[in-house]
Amino acid sequence: MSAAIESYGLIGDCQTAALVGRDGSIDWLCWPRFDSDACFAALIGKPSNGRWLITPSDDVIEVTRCYRRDTLVLETTFRTGSGKVTLIDFMQPRGRSSDVIRVVRGDEGEVPMCMELVLRFGYGATMPWVSRLKDGALRAVAGPDMVVLRTPVTVWGENFKTAAMFTIAKGETKPFVLSYGPSHLPPPKPVDCAVALAACEKFWRDWTATTQTEGPYGDALRRSLITLKALTYVPSGGIIAAPTTSLPEQPGGARNWDYRYCWIRDSTLTLLALMNAGVYDEATAWRDWLQRAVAGYPADMQIMYGLMGERRLTEWEADWLPGYLESRPVRIGNAAHRQFQLDVYGELMDTFEQARKGGLAPNESGWEVQIALIDHVASTWREPDYGIWETRGPPRHFTYSKVMAWVAFDRAIKAVERHHLPGPVEEWRATRAEIHAEICRRGFDESRNTFRAAYEDTLLDASLLLLAQVGFIDCHDPRFLGTLAAIERDLLVGGFLRRYNTHEADDGLQPGEGAFLACSFWLADAYASVGRRGDAEKLFERLLAIRNDLGLLAEEYDTSAGRLIGNFPQAFSHVGLINTAFNLTRAARPADQRAKVNGSDTRTPKTPERPKQPGGPGVRRREPSSAAR
Repeated sequence: MSAAIESYGLIGDCQTAALVGRDGSIDWLCWPRFDSDACFAALIGKPSNGRWLITPSDDVIEVTRCYRRDTLVLETTFRTGSGKVTLIDFMQPRGRSSDVIRVVRGDEGEVPMCMELVLRFGYGATMPWVSRLKDGALRAVAGPDMVVLRTPVTVWGENFKTAAMFTIAKGETKPFVLSYGPSHLPPPKPVDCAVALAACEKFWRDWTATTQTEGPYGDALRRSLITLKALTYVPSGGIIAAPTTSLPEQPGGARNWDYRYCWIRDSTLTLLALMNAGVYDEATAWRDWLQRAVAGYPADMQIMYGLMGERRLTEWEADWLPGYLESRPVRIGNAAHRQFQLDVYGELMDTFEQARKGGLAPNESGWEVQIALIDHVASTWREPDYGIWETRGPPRHFTYSKVMAWVAFDRAIKAVERHHLPGPVEEWRATRAEIHAEICRRGFDESRNTFRAAYEDTLLDASLLLLAQVGFIDCHDPRFLGTLAAIERDLLVGGFLRRYNTHEADDGLQPGEGAFLACSFWLADAYASVGRRGDAEKLFERLLAIRNDLGLLAEEYDTSAGRLIGNFPQAFSHVGLINTAFNLTRAARPADQRAKVNGSDTRTPKTPERPKQPGGPGVRRREPSSAAR
């Protein structure tokens, strides 16, 4: 039986990440990058597909865990009949090697412990050759990969598994270090665990201290920001959607996707979350990653890219893995990278506009790229696409996609009007007006007083909540209020929001999925924008309550089972938390301290001070935009 998704904690070195269960087992780790083959794949397979377990041999009476304050250092405390022991797990930000460090600390009595290490490269398929180095360390090699285990504990090892039995007494510590390196190079050097732990804590606390997270939701904000930082591939600045693949949107179902890539659609709200928190180095790195990734002929622009901007993300199935809770297939890669999705052009243009407003230093070639994108949208906005949710059914004229085409032209016009950049603004204004008129004519259902998911359709879509936020319509317009009411009526389930009704929509897949957490945050934002602050706060508190005990969120929530589902932790769920927390914090200020709210300015991020940071005066607002799959 697979462990619950919420039972896992995250550790990482800003280039890859591992998931650690409440039982002390690391069940997921891809080395050396987020998108590399997994060497621990028990999460979507069986223990024999790779895991690293350190746990008491006795029956465990109680398990508690937490992150050390403002860090990604995870502590799991086990209480047994013979005493209490704490397992400290962390990865220090990548230096000369990538290391998973686990320190067992005796707190009370004497506790017998066991350690079992099962390495399987290639997503659980490849058994390594295990040998012993001159210093006594165990080395496992398969093809290009090498992993070395060092510990003072006596271990026995073979190709099947490495194991140890030991006792930990009060006041004792026993370290275990698993280091990765290319197999053609000398083994990674030993690590001083005490020095590494101190350096790791300092790194995270120094970074967290630079964030601006004052207010009633400060703790939740910091944890979500740390999670977002941990999901950033530091060498490029790209931010992955999640460190996992194929955690299902419905247990036993086929909606299982690989999220270890960087989505253009996530760009604007991610940028705003970073700038709102005063994290400008990461915001600039993300903006620059976006610009490098999409460089080239606009018609070739993809909806997602690899960590360094790679374009080939071929999807295949690991048919030897049974999947999480028997959810097949297990997918590696993502075929949606080849889809035409009109909305990403508006998303990208909005991101660049928000970067300008936020005072990020301009990129010299950025405007030329944006003009080329606008020219492409001018020739393609009338075409059907696969939409924000990357449906695998037929392409359609999705209302939200058309709105984001409107956003693309709107942001280009603002670049000319506000920032004095050159461009055919009159031509762009005419196209913007044409798109707006068509959406209001074909994307609005007058009989029901609601915008619809697609032209001439009767279904609803949670992405319509963003129409006011992106500035397409005033948040107090009766058409938006009618859309909000219709979405509440049709898509709210158990207090959380579905993105659409999979039983009615033709999305090319079997029906069934959980409530989509990013959409639930959008609903809270919509409540706040129309003056329903009480409803916004209640929904936000409900969302905070379903985080796991470490403050982490998955992509979706199963309201009937009361559990998290989907890939985990999900960056965009945490981006939603960050932005909604800032929206509610701003809304609590006296009226004379808040920016005016109008049709093109419905969510006004705070204006953070930026000590010792490059750039301009700070974020004043986003005409917000979308993001999610």
